[in-house]
Amino acid sequence: MRTQRILATAALLTATAITLSACASSDAESASDVDAATATSLEDFGSFEELEAAARAEGALNVIALPRDWANYGEILDLFAERYPEITLTEASPDASSAEEISAAENLAGQDTAPDVFDLGLAVALESTDHFAPYQVENWDDIPAELKEETGLFVGDYGGYMSVGYDPDAVPEPESLEDLLGADYVGKVAINGDPTQAGAAFAAVGLATVQSGGSVDDFQPGIDFFSELNAAGNFVKVDPTPATIASGETPVVFDWDYLNVGYGTQLEGQRNWEVKIFDGTGYAGYYYQAINADAPHPAAARLWQEFLYSDEVQNLWLKGGARPVRAEAMAEAGTIDEELFEALPEAPAESVVPTAEQSEAAGTLLGEEWAAAVQ
Repeated sequence: MRTQRILATAALLTATAITLSACASSDAESASDVDAATATSLEDFGSFEELEAAARAEGALNVIALPRDWANYGEILDLFAERYPEITLTEASPDASSAEEISAAENLAGQDTAPDVFDLGLAVALESTDHFAPYQVENWDDIPAELKEETGLFVGDYGGYMSVGYDPDAVPEPESLEDLLGADYVGKVAINGDPTQAGAAFAAVGLATVQSGGSVDDFQPGIDFFSELNAAGNFVKVDPTPATIASGETPVVFDWDYLNVGYGTQLEGQRNWEVKIFDGTGYAGYYYQAINADAPHPAAARLWQEFLYSDEVQNLWLKGGARPVRAEAMAEAGTIDEELFEALPEAPAESVVPTAEQSEAAGTLLGEEWAAAVQ
């Protein structure tokens, strides 16, 4: 088994519950005795079919911060909509950060438009557990213990390695982090978001930390690197997108390897785009799924979780270049797409992922130091 393809991380805490009001329909009657808002596993519904019936009776699912060009989310969303045409799928604020997802839940609490589910970086997930309802999907045992909160408050789903994407027609290939401080990169280096709010940007600072000789116990070396990058005039305070890359505004981008690979695919014929994972210590990470404790459609939220952790959708993460959390279990069971699994970029010989405690400490430090470091 290729254990280097499995990334690690941990977390903890509690959740709350709400009560689902009764719905009048034949589907609702079949699941009328199920309080979806307090269900912690498929067993509470009786069967997968009864969960589907309860979700169809609700008739809606609100997702947030799911860009269609992120890790193949577009195909995943379309598949859910095709499979469950009775469930209206609303995609809110696709470019929102993890922190903005939580803000939306707070601002829309009690309303039908509140998000039902979240997709979050670990740092924000750790700070937001009072917003989550615990739920363990049917394939719970396939998920490494290090990648799930023990009650199911939040659970790793797909991941990758922090990389640097670059336009070879605009800049030379960077061989190391230090190269990005040079004159060839003036006004050209961007990260995906604000590291105090967005998981990808948080990980960029983490990569800079370990590539600068530091460790995930203390992100200060990474903050210092970006402060130096900013002082050199090389740091571009623009969130990168395919459009900013195509225009030449962000020719160098710190981002997850699957996103940088995706940029290249989208820009084919417009821009050349290469992806670099630096030698030395790599930085890996997962994104986490969670259910809003105040979800207006709690059965649909739980159906969405079951859908995401199915073999079919785990293989769709692979198709998007990401590493599905159930990869090793699926490989053992013979249900993984072997061609896609083998096509993943080689993982660094050594890589790190911060623990829950390290992530919390890094988040606190970034909150205190980041703004001043790059002002």
